[in-house]
Amino acid sequence: MSEAGGGQWSDLSQRLLSGGVAACVGLLIMWFGGLAFHILIAAICGIMMWELLRMIGAGRRGIVLAAITAFILLAAMELPAGFALPLLLLPAMVGVSQIEQHRFTYAIYSAAILVAGYGLTALRDDFGFGWMAWLALVVITTDILGYFAGRFIGGPKFWPKVSPKKTWSGTVAGWIGAVIVGGIYVYLGAAGFELIGISVAISMASQLGDISESALKRRMGIKDSSNIMPGHGGMFDRFDGMLGASIFLLVIEAVVVFPPVPVVP
Repeated sequence: MSEAGGGQWSDLSQRLLSGGVAACVGLLIMWFGGLAFHILIAAICGIMMWELLRMIGAGRRGIVLAAITAFILLAAMELPAGFALPLLLLPAMVGVSQIEQHRFTYAIYSAAILVAGYGLTALRDDFGFGWMAWLALVVITTDILGYFAGRFIGGPKFWPKVSPKKTWSGTVAGWIGAVIVGGIYVYLGAAGFELIGISVAISMASQLGDISESALKRRMGIKDSSNIMPGHGGMFDRFDGMLGASIFLLVIEAVVVFPPVPVVP
C-alpha cells in the first residue's frame, strides 16, 4: 500500500475504520491458527486472484479461476509439501491456457499469490503466532510509517511514473519501523541481532511488492484492484506488501537460520 506525499487527509478515517476491522478479524483468526487460518488465507488469495483477472480483463472466467485458486490453495495447505508444490503452479498453468491476453503477467502474479499464501500458512504452522505476528508487524509498520512520513515530510519521489505518491522519506521511514520491530524481538530474547537486518530486508521486500502491484495497475490503467475494502481499494492493494514479504522469507529461510538464535551471555 503506497504512502502519500502531501494532499488531503479525507480518506484517513475510512482507512482506519475498514483497516481496523480487517486487522481485528485477521488477528483473531491468526491467533487460532490451524484450519481457520488456512481458510482465511485461501479466501484472501482467491479474492486477489479475482482482482488480478479483473485487472487483465479475463471477464467471467476470472470468477471461476479465482474459486478454483482458493480451493487448490486450501488443498495444498493440508497436503505434505512435496504434493503441495505442483498445486501452487496449477492455476497459473490452467489460466494461461484459458485467458486471451496478458498471459505472462497472469502467470507471474498468480504464481506469486499462491506461493505467498502457502508461505504465510507455513510460517504460522511451523513457527507459531509470535513469528507470524512479527512478519505482519514489519509489513504493517512499514506501510503506516511510510504513509505518514510521506504526508508529513514529503520530498523526492521514489518512482513517480509508477507510484506518484511514494516518497524516499516514506520508504526510509518503513525501514526504520522494521528496525524497531526487529529490535523489540531481540530485546525480548526471541532472536539474535541478525533479526534486525532480516526485518529491514523484509520491509524492503514488502515495498517491492507494493511497487510491483502499482506497476501492474499503472500498466492496466486502473487506480485500485477493486473497491472491496473502503479506503484501501482491493485485497491486492492491501496485501501486496505481504506477498513480497512472504515470498522473500521463503527464499531466505534456505540461506539463513530463522529465527536467528539469540546470543547467550
